[in-house]
Amino acid sequence: MLPVRVVRDQGLLTLVLLLLCVERVASEIESSDYSEAEVLPDSFPSAPAEPLPEFLLEPEDAFIVKNRPVQLRCRASPATQIYFKCNGEWVNQNDHVTRESLDQITGLVVREVDISVSRTQVEELFGLEDYWCQCVAWSSAGTTKSNRAYVRIAYLRKNFEQEPLGREVRLEQEVLLQCRPPEGMPAAEVDWLKNEDVIDPSQDSNFLITIDHDLIIKQARLSDTANYTCVARNVVARRRSSTATLIVYVDGGWTEWAKWSACGTECTHWRSRECQAPPPRNGGKHCSGSMMESKNCTEGLCARNKKIYIEHADHSVAPGMGVAVYAGLVGALLLCVILVLCVGVLAYRRRCRHLHGDITDSSSALTAAFHPGNYKPPRQDNPHPLHPSAPPDLTATAGAFRGPLFSLQQAVNDSPHKIPMTTSPLLDPLPSLKIKVYNSSTLSSLELPADMVSGDGEILSLKSVGTIGRERDYHGHTLSRESGLSTSATLGNLGGRLTIPNTGVSLLVPPGTIPQGKFYEMYLIINKWDKTTLPSEGGQTVLGPVVSCGPSGMLLNRPVVLTLPHCAQLDTPTLDWTLTLKSQTHQGAWEEVLTVGEETLSSPCYLQLEEECCHVLMEQLGTYGLVGQSCPPQPACKRLQLALFAPRAPCLSLDYSLRIYCIHDTPHALKEVLDLERSLGGVLLEDPKPLLFKDSYHNLRLSIHDIPHTHWRSKLLAKYQEIPFYHIWSGSQRTLHCTFNLERGSLAVSQLSCKICVRQVEGEGQIFQLHTDIQETLPPHSPLPAGGTCLPSSQVGPYAFRLPDSIRQKICASLDAPSARGCDWRLLARSLGFDRYLNYFATKPSPTGVLLDLWEACHQGDADLVSLATALEEMGKSEVLVVMTTDGDC
Repeated sequence: MLPVRVVRDQGLLTLVLLLLCVERVASEIESSDYSEAEVLPDSFPSAPAEPLPEFLLEPEDAFIVKNRPVQLRCRASPATQIYFKCNGEWVNQNDHVTRESLDQITGLVVREVDISVSRTQVEELFGLEDYWCQCVAWSSAGTTKSNRAYVRIAYLRKNFEQEPLGREVRLEQEVLLQCRPPEGMPAAEVDWLKNEDVIDPSQDSNFLITIDHDLIIKQARLSDTANYTCVARNVVARRRSSTATLIVYVDGGWTEWAKWSACGTECTHWRSRECQAPPPRNGGKHCSGSMMESKNCTEGLCARNKKIYIEHADHSVAPGMGVAVYAGLVGALLLCVILVLCVGVLAYRRRCRHLHGDITDSSSALTAAFHPGNYKPPRQDNPHPLHPSAPPDLTATAGAFRGPLFSLQQAVNDSPHKIPMTTSPLLDPLPSLKIKVYNSSTLSSLELPADMVSGDGEILSLKSVGTIGRERDYHGHTLSRESGLSTSATLGNLGGRLTIPNTGVSLLVPPGTIPQGKFYEMYLIINKWDKTTLPSEGGQTVLGPVVSCGPSGMLLNRPVVLTLPHCAQLDTPTLDWTLTLKSQTHQGAWEEVLTVGEETLSSPCYLQLEEECCHVLMEQLGTYGLVGQSCPPQPACKRLQLALFAPRAPCLSLDYSLRIYCIHDTPHALKEVLDLERSLGGVLLEDPKPLLFKDSYHNLRLSIHDIPHTHWRSKLLAKYQEIPFYHIWSGSQRTLHCTFNLERGSLAVSQLSCKICVRQVEGEGQIFQLHTDIQETLPPHSPLPAGGTCLPSSQVGPYAFRLPDSIRQKICASLDAPSARGCDWRLLARSLGFDRYLNYFATKPSPTGVLLDLWEACHQGDADLVSLATALEEMGKSEVLVVMTTDGDC
């Protein structure tokens, strides 16, 4: 046992020694550390804190051009995360494009992020605020927000708010050419072109461009005679104004007088000068005064010298020689007078032959008591209207007085088209009246002697002219003058107004339009749709009736105003229509006259657009129609009417039908359907309902519901009927309708209740709730004014105008001249809402007069001077208001 115990004791000893060695080593190490270090602090410092994110790049304002999206970008450091927020809402994480890098200087993390914003996103925002986005960056210390970046849809309108006007200016005169660019986003920058070269005021100090984009020429030079154009541009487009031609003219100036000439035999001498300092140029005035000057050169001694000269000359001049000379001069003068008289007589006779007609004395007219008669002009294929030896066929004089009315009416050659003449009594007594009758292919005219006209060349107290029904061949097709679709009147210098009742169509002929002493039989016709080629093509739609006014060949001294109803829906924030006025040529084709909003100085018309009609100022009569087309991006809408008709009671059959018409929302279209149903024995059950029909290629769907099946059944097999979209949109088919055929169980059933739903597929609709007794006789229901319209079919002379001529002239005198304060006709145009294209009025001799003509046409129904008086009051024209109060019927 001893050896074992010894071994165990030795192992314990070895373990103890080993533990002692380890403890000693650890003690030495610890003592060594304390000996080499200073006293430790109570706490150790932590790692430095991470700062808040700082934006190295912030998103900037951007514009969407056409349909191209914009990119917004921001960069921040240090940033663990960056996200965009747009209009208060977080942008989806998947829509971010993120990049991460390390700043080599600071060693901090740099994070960059991009997003894309489309046009659709911006357009979907509804409200007053613009579309905005901002970045939000995170770090361990917190968050930081960037500035807001606004995203807007860029655009540039077509129409300049003000375009430069051409002028003629004197040399060295200051010139102001005004330009207000179209509305745009971003705001348009403006350049001025001189003969297509950009004007740089830094290169030519004589030019100055103001902050309002006006061009000022400090002193007009001859080299400044040029064409000037205002050009507006932004990121979307570049627009050019109409070109203004500036002419710098030079008034002539005299040179110094030349030396006096030698004294002549008449005891005078003379001197001359020339208009060459400078010579007149570009239409400048010639020098005022005489080019030559003469005076006596003998200081009063000329008479004595002449007597001495005669006495000394007596021996060389034969007696009586002076008398013979003067007698010869007198004889030559008389011969010249006789020759002039002979030439005048020959010219007068030749002129009479060219009148192609005879002069009829009034005595024969009075004897015949102006019985109905016809004047037969020559056939169109005859190049000579009337042979001098063949007088026209005047079965009775083609003139008639009807109360204070005078009219001349001509019939065409063939007897079925002759015009019935009035047999009203004549004014008695008549002075020796002579009427010159002549014919042309397009118009009829007459001239009256001076004793039959007033001071202004017009017959006194003209009031009204009846309508005349006939057909006229025009532009290669027949225009029907049917009852209710036409009117005519004989108008002269005092003007007048033609109105087709209950259609919204009228023609205003202002005073002074027809030359002094001339009278024309003017007409206004609504063309029947089944006899007229329509002016629409492609995606265009006819928006109202096609109207002819004439005679088409007559010359007008000033514009007339043609009023046309339309069915375009216009009360939208932006105009969804491209509206075009078209005219029919002599060959029957249609051509564009103007497009609303794209007028230039070469445009022959001006179109004033209102919600339910338009007024066209024009100087050429003919056939006109208004068409429209949707203007992207929004589809346009037409205003339609839905009219429900049923058979006139009592119904004696088991069958019963309901017809629903889809027509234009114009007075003429409704009148056309009412006239058609009246001929078919139908009656309108209630006032037509409105419907907005959108250019969406969807059909119009009609269906009938809630029929009492115990007593009635529908013969319609399908659930609904549809009218194709194009049939309605094109306007080529006028009386579009659907018929619901019903059958009652027995003749004893008289009550009918049902619903008729009419709507455009995926669009608006209307519901007719029908409760009727088919045996009860109801009075015909008509939405038209009782007894027709309040306006007569024609008005002649001063009675056709609300504004008296004296007041009109004073307003024109006050506003025609340009005013430095702008208180002239341009301010009147803005006050009346006629300022869409001021350059049209600026080209007229009296812009105010044309504005007042347009005002008369726009207010023909209300006959109210308040709007005009209010506009003048706002302009501060108190003197004109006093005249309107005292002279007019305000």
